[in-house]
Amino acid sequence: MSRTRVLAHARVRAVVVTAATAALLAPLAACSSGGSPSAPDGKVKPAADVRPVTVTVTPKGERVPAGEPVRVTAAGGRLTSVTVTDAEGHRLPGKVAADGRSWVSDRKAVPGASYAVTAATRTEGGTARTSKAAFSTAEADKVNKVDWRPGAGATVGVAQPISLVFDHPVKNKAEVEKQLRITTSNDTEGSWGWIRDWSGLDRVDWRPRTYWKPGTKVTLNAELNGTDSGADGGWFVRDYTTTFTIGARQIVKVDLDSHQLALVRDGETVRRIPVSGGTPGGDKRSWRGTAVLMAKEGTINMNSETVGLADAYDKMVDYSMRLTWSGMYAHAAPWNARYFGNTNHSSGCIGMSDANAAWFYGQVRPGDPFEITGKDTKGVVAPGNGFGAWNLSWSEWQQKSALR
Repeated sequence: MSRTRVLAHARVRAVVVTAATAALLAPLAACSSGGSPSAPDGKVKPAADVRPVTVTVTPKGERVPAGEPVRVTAAGGRLTSVTVTDAEGHRLPGKVAADGRSWVSDRKAVPGASYAVTAATRTEGGTARTSKAAFSTAEADKVNKVDWRPGAGATVGVAQPISLVFDHPVKNKAEVEKQLRITTSNDTEGSWGWIRDWSGLDRVDWRPRTYWKPGTKVTLNAELNGTDSGADGGWFVRDYTTTFTIGARQIVKVDLDSHQLALVRDGETVRRIPVSGGTPGGDKRSWRGTAVLMAKEGTINMNSETVGLADAYDKMVDYSMRLTWSGMYAHAAPWNARYFGNTNHSSGCIGMSDANAAWFYGQVRPGDPFEITGKDTKGVVAPGNGFGAWNLSWSEWQQKSALR
């Protein structure tokens, strides 16, 4: 073979080898992660369907401030579900946004809790993964507690409000009111109103626009856990709930000028009772307006010094029915028998005979309204002196809501 033919044959073999090598390398390039051979750092970038979703959880860290919802966001993909649980396994409910990019808890993170967050995600290319995170909240430096009425399972009268009294001041009234939910069996219209309790504490009551309809079932859900009361008030660290039922429509009409009490049930007068109210012309006068029966206290000791009347009386009194925090009751007052039906001669209470008091005590229930009229009285029962909210017009009461 001549030298020319040998060189030509070598060139042909070189071309064949180069082509074969290229054919072998081509499938490897097709299975790569989309990296560019011209990338300056020589690193290969992952394809969109492989690149993990970036999940961000707020808050994060240890002993972070409480009182904010938990927020979870996703970048480079979607959230398909989020679970947030505390150390006791209680969940913070929430919902993934329609675009799958975020999730926010319905409730706030509470003080002194540890939370675990599990986020299920899906990449743009459809790959499912799970991301986990954890954080804890700082303990409450001060706790605010609630005393509420009426109690669970009670049957009450048509004027009974829902009343919450707080141990410490509530500066964040609007935030607290947002957490209070009333559900009724017949969509009763009503409103919250913030008032000062007779004790001097902050208080919020919910009353219907008009007296309740008998048979109404009422539920309070006060989802306060994790809510900050504001300066000097502290945190709420639990929820409160109560369910009660409205009984018969009973209205007690007290006419101090005619010295008569009438029990009216479903529009019919059941009985009229001669009474004696507070002595005119001084501090012993009765209150007028609508007072609500707060409690049936039975036989109790009544001492005039506790209501600012010096040593006017100190005695055991039967069939005592509290109408105000300031000390006005309806009760048996046999020592005043000669005044029943003709003269107001008590220290501010509405007195009646033993027999009438025993019967009346058995008929009424907490929540029944006492509609009291009379020319010479101390004035109208204030909203915080017992349950005096009914002495405000509906528009006046609505204005006491922090959300108006």
